[in-house]
Amino acid sequence: MRAEALQYIDRIDAALALLRQSLDWDRALRRLDELNARVEDPTLWDNAKLAQEVMRERTRLDSAIGATRAIASEKSDTAELIEMAEAEGDEEMVSEAIAALKALADRADEDKIKALLSGEADGSDTYLEIHAGAGGTESQDWAEILSRMYRRWAERRGYKVELVDYQAGDQAGIKSATFLIKGENAYGYAKTESGVHRLVRISPYDSAARRHTSFSSVWVYPVIDDDIDIEVKESDLKIDTYRASGAGGQHVNTTDSAVRITHVPSGIIVASQNDRSQHKNRATAMNMLKARLYEAELAKREAVTAGEYAAKTEIGWGHQIRSYVLQPYQLVKDLRTGVTSTAPDDVLDGALDPFMAAALSQKVTGESVDVEDVD
Repeated sequence: MRAEALQYIDRIDAALALLRQSLDWDRALRRLDELNARVEDPTLWDNAKLAQEVMRERTRLDSAIGATRAIASEKSDTAELIEMAEAEGDEEMVSEAIAALKALADRADEDKIKALLSGEADGSDTYLEIHAGAGGTESQDWAEILSRMYRRWAERRGYKVELVDYQAGDQAGIKSATFLIKGENAYGYAKTESGVHRLVRISPYDSAARRHTSFSSVWVYPVIDDDIDIEVKESDLKIDTYRASGAGGQHVNTTDSAVRITHVPSGIIVASQNDRSQHKNRATAMNMLKARLYEAELAKREAVTAGEYAAKTEIGWGHQIRSYVLQPYQLVKDLRTGVTSTAPDDVLDGALDPFMAAALSQKVTGESVDVEDVD
């Protein structure tokens, strides 16, 4: 069989393996049998809410298992067709079958990503915070570059982006910013970006044109559903009001309407200044705090499963998840998965999907990669 066809088959096999692993294949088959049996029981419908939950789970499992089986079957059929066509010397049929195999590989990759986004909060909208590290203007400018990168990524996916909080830099850039990103699976994708991001470039602020390294951190947490009850004691909160800052213009508030809430037991700090109403900003900040506490609980649950806990770390060397080198060469390298890009301009314009997909896959497989950082 031709090398091109074998490459597509390898891609499909890799996607199928990940799909089966994410489903916990044998357990999923047993569970589907159990659900099918429950659906046949007429007494199930005595409890409408329970019946709906069972039907939703059954539909989800049946769809995922059916899609996986269909891809495996189509792969086998198409591979056999290619072998037959090659044996008969039918070049046209070989080309058509290889094209079908490529389309199947693309479909398998799409289904793989959908399967990876099966976490409890993955389908939710998300908050995304960016904080400049030490280094003054350099890091603050880098934080603003990151904020544009994530806005562009969201726009590429058709997501809606709202600015919730903004702290301008001393001379340029931003000290911090918080965005609300709305769209299907927004949190599922963006959660892989939490961590420290490192930039290496010739500084536009250095008259000697020296190379500088800057750090900024990204923190991602889901918008929680109203059905999820997160208890927050008023006595655990420290609430401050302040005058909103911004890039200037008519939208800058002139009253102390911005709200900052500190959750004393956890040390979590959230802020909102998007609205002119202090009351509305306080409500938004409370929702953000509950979302952060919920995300922390999700992280603890993942820690039990994975056997480790990736806590929020210092914004500096040794803690970065990805490096962006603009000079003297161009390279973006993810230090968790080893995924690279030699087109940093594209990455900084929002081309993040390959990095996110690899990080999602790693969460499912649990495989660690030994990756060296770039100079």
